Amino acid sequence: MRLARTGIQLALVLSALALSAPSAVAAPAGDVRVNPGKAVPGSTVTVSTTACGKETYGKGESVAGGKFHLLPGDREGVLVGRFTLPLDAASGTDTVTLKCPPRILKTVTYQISGRPNGAVEAGFGWAAGPEEGGGDSPYALGALLLGGAAAGVVVTMRRRATAARNSV
Repeated sequence: MRLARTGIQLALVLSALALSAPSAVAAPAGDVRVNPGKAVPGSTVTVSTTACGKETYGKGESVAGGKFHLLPGDREGVLVGRFTLPLDAASGTDTVTLKCPPRILKTVTYQISGRPNGAVEAGFGWAAGPEEGGGDSPYALGALLLGGAAAGVVVTMRRRATAARNSV
């Protein structure tokens, strides 16, 4: 019985880790990569490719970000270009087209995610500031967690005591 519970707990922990692992940063399209694969307006997008072979120059154009140049990157055979998404770029997909001599044409799409409207409040309790009309105590979350841990200890102790009485 103990082994069965351990197996279930292990499965839960591993599934939580798998779900929290970051998804792929770049959106590959053969030999073209866009980084980040999900960009926000105002951010810099980097496009790298090996599609141009031994060429040392290429051109690119993003529907949302405009034209940019592909220049040699830090590895041989890789051309890299950068552009900045305008702040008013609409959410959705953006298409990037790359052109290299003599007649190489590659197209890739990536996601543009919108910015949230308004400020984002971060933190718990006093770190976020007092709420209008009074707020919770700055120690409410800590007290809640401590209470949950104490309840878990009480349940465990009671089970042990019951098991000890039944085994005699």
